[in-house]
Amino acid sequence: MSSSVDNSSTIGSFFNGQNVIYAGIAWAVISLLFFLLFGVTAPGEEKPFWYLFGTYVLELPPFLLAAFLCYRNWRSPQIASGTNVWLGIGLAMLCWLIGGLLFGWWELYFGLEPDVSPADLFYICFYVFLSWGMVLAVIPRRLNLEVWQWLTVAAIAAMGIALAIWLAIATPNASESLNIATEPVATELSESGNNQGQNSTSSTILVEQESTSTTMLTTSKEPLTKPVSLETTHKQPPDWAVSLDEALHPLSEPLNFFLIIGDVFLLIIASALLLAFWGGRFSQSWRMIAAATFSLYIGDMWFKYAEARAVEYESGGLLEVSFVFSGVLFAIGAALEYEVSSRSRRGSRRRTKELA
Repeated sequence: MSSSVDNSSTIGSFFNGQNVIYAGIAWAVISLLFFLLFGVTAPGEEKPFWYLFGTYVLELPPFLLAAFLCYRNWRSPQIASGTNVWLGIGLAMLCWLIGGLLFGWWELYFGLEPDVSPADLFYICFYVFLSWGMVLAVIPRRLNLEVWQWLTVAAIAAMGIALAIWLAIATPNASESLNIATEPVATELSESGNNQGQNSTSSTILVEQESTSTTMLTTSKEPLTKPVSLETTHKQPPDWAVSLDEALHPLSEPLNFFLIIGDVFLLIIASALLLAFWGGRFSQSWRMIAAATFSLYIGDMWFKYAEARAVEYESGGLLEVSFVFSGVLFAIGAALEYEVSSRSRRGSRRRTKELA
């Protein structure tokens, strides 16, 4: 019994608020430098495999730590905000971790870039659990916000909804932009073909002879100049993965709509939490949780914008470092909540003994 108590106290002292803050800041700075230094590639070139793998290595460990710290808060009876609050947030962190592992397996190992993958099931659960935990944190507080605070929440909600509508409706789809871009080229080719058809028969025969000789020349040189296919750098995906990819493709639009609604809801509830806990004993932890939600919103909106604007979007963009920041901030918030709750409980016990 004493050894287990000593181990738990050692773990608790190691994952205290100060250590988690220092480690989180260092991890965030390293991640930002990694994205800045290696995330920019020349036009037309793909990001290397080691860079994409590094983005997953930087993103997922903070969510693993956050899930562990939320589990510690859930098991602790002294958490003032309620254990079920941190159960919901911890399950959300675990779902994001599993979803990231599945998406990395789908993208890096199989070389697939699907609109919908099995990882999206866990991302949906992430939004459900996180919303549940944050709502449980709001309900007991009975938000008694001032007029300017309600106006701030309304303004943030209006901006979030406007951005979501713009991404869902006003932003053209990649395939549509590709068709729009190729229409003028096709028109010019057809017009030039009609003009050439009006030339004499002798000129047409001469052009055909020149094109035939040019084709023979390029054919003889093709083995030397043919680029290596990028698909050969990935493992050939199995048939079940390709079939699943095709089966899930029709769900892309409803899924994107759900994720955008989830982002806006989390943005609103995080703003309310931030203003409700402002200046209280537990304000620091919930400021971190609100900042983590804002960071997640920025990363998601950028990801959806880049997917909609790019014909072939490749993950690993600069603003995707917001996902790393989000995991770090969730971990810091959970650590601060445990530390503040422990201090307040010890302080109340001391006052009780003094009064006795």
